Amino acid sequence: MIRLVALVLALSAGAACAETQREAPGAELRWLDKVSGETADVELSRGQSAVWGRLTIQLDSCRYPADNPAGEAYAHLTIRDSLAQAPVFAGWMVASSPALSALDHPRYDVWVLRCLAQ
Repeated sequence: MIRLVALVLALSAGAACAETQREAPGAELRWLDKVSGETADVELSRGQSAVWGRLTIQLDSCRYPADNPAGEAYAHLTIRDSLAQAPVFAGWMVASSPALSALDHPRYDVWVLRCLAQ
């Protein structure tokens, strides 16, 4: 019973948070080549892709709190490696907690810095 109550509260809190989110036109990402130590920042518009090394990174969406544009940003990314058929990452990344949902790649690391507010 306690688990059911916790689940209902979590779902209702998630719905309330969803109402206060804004969709950004783009995002700023950072990537790291773990072998060479090279890093780069890139700004992508929604639907745009960038190629770096073997990776192709596509920004599908970026959202942020409506009342705090500098606050918690999270982006949906699709990341492909030219050596793999399936995407190596497809999902949401949270700017303040990159390890929560991270790219698991032996050579590259990618994380979200912020949404580009309108």
